[in-house]
Amino acid sequence: MQKTVTIKLDTGILRIDVEPGNIPLKRLLGFAARVSSKRKFLLISKVLGKHYPVSPKIMSWSYRALARAVQKNGAGECSLWIGMAETATGLGYGVFEAACHAGIEGALFIQTTRYHQKGVDRLEFEEAHSHATDFFLYYPERQDYRKQFLNAVTLVLIDDEISTGKTFLRLIKAYQRVNPSMRKVFIVSLVNFAHPDDRAALESEAGVAVEWVCFRQGLLHFEDSQNAAIDNITVNVSGNGACKKHLLAWPGRLGMDAPVSLENDVVKQLGRIGFSQESSDLRPILVLGTGECNAPAYLLGRELEKKGFKVKVQSTTRSPIHQGNDIASVHQFEDNYEDGIANFIYNLNPGVYREIILCHETPLFQSLTDRLHAWHAISARIEFQDQNSNHAKLHFFRP
Repeated sequence: MQKTVTIKLDTGILRIDVEPGNIPLKRLLGFAARVSSKRKFLLISKVLGKHYPVSPKIMSWSYRALARAVQKNGAGECSLWIGMAETATGLGYGVFEAACHAGIEGALFIQTTRYHQKGVDRLEFEEAHSHATDFFLYYPERQDYRKQFLNAVTLVLIDDEISTGKTFLRLIKAYQRVNPSMRKVFIVSLVNFAHPDDRAALESEAGVAVEWVCFRQGLLHFEDSQNAAIDNITVNVSGNGACKKHLLAWPGRLGMDAPVSLENDVVKQLGRIGFSQESSDLRPILVLGTGECNAPAYLLGRELEKKGFKVKVQSTTRSPIHQGNDIASVHQFEDNYEDGIANFIYNLNPGVYREIILCHETPLFQSLTDRLHAWHAISARIEFQDQNSNHAKLHFFRP
């Protein structure tokens, strides 16, 4: 039986008609008011590890469950898996990694990005309702990856939530222009609230088989409160358009065909900078990712969890959200990609953690150094030996 959930936000009233499902909606989602004139509400995932701290174990569970559903319905022997920036880049990588561990072959992962890389060919499309609408999907520079990118039979598109599916349709149509041989699309999400008419339109315009995979689904209805005091608040979230290639260490933007591996002795390395391996402090460790580069935080958090530590994972974001509802606190600071725009971390209470480890790909710019000092945190900068390697090293530093 369908159930209606009503959430009062400062920007309006959100109603969700939820179809029956096995996972309680409150375990998957919270809700908040978005700082945006285009869409004034936000679904706050409790399993994503973005706006809400989540254990690596829960994140791993969601990755495996979604990957199994894709494989069960036939991903094929040549597939392209795409994680959507910014929020679902970690989710996309995690689902791809889980599929690889389950034995899938011929899979290539790549993520969309909001960062310019000069001299690299790309597909361009928009997410019209987003706080930052420009997206780029770069062609891999490695020739074998590029060949696979242009010849995939199956396209697996991964996002945290779907409200209309129009962004995915734009991406599908852009991709079909360079690969008309693509025959099947999986649209994978934690929750799916696209209207049946929107789904039917996507399936019709795509012209290929479409499979929808999610944990819960239903329909969204939003009644705008027209609150001028709230609606007039704006935040600049547009980058400066400069080339960021020199700052981007995470290889997901240019393609990867296998999961990333970290060094086995990361706990020992942490011990060399004063990280206590044995402590009477029972508080968890928080591993923070940054923006689009949030998968490394999950990888490090998972390694610590395997060693017996209590761990939570979260990430900074450029998405502006009003405090209230499931956003208990807002920390704002300058981004670490030389854009000079606001970044945020939500629901962070440093006092509940015994250590905070900030996982990042960029150099330690002043904005990051200030965060490290404010949170008494450890820096963990990820580095890859070269673009052909899936082995990553973490450089730890405590200021």
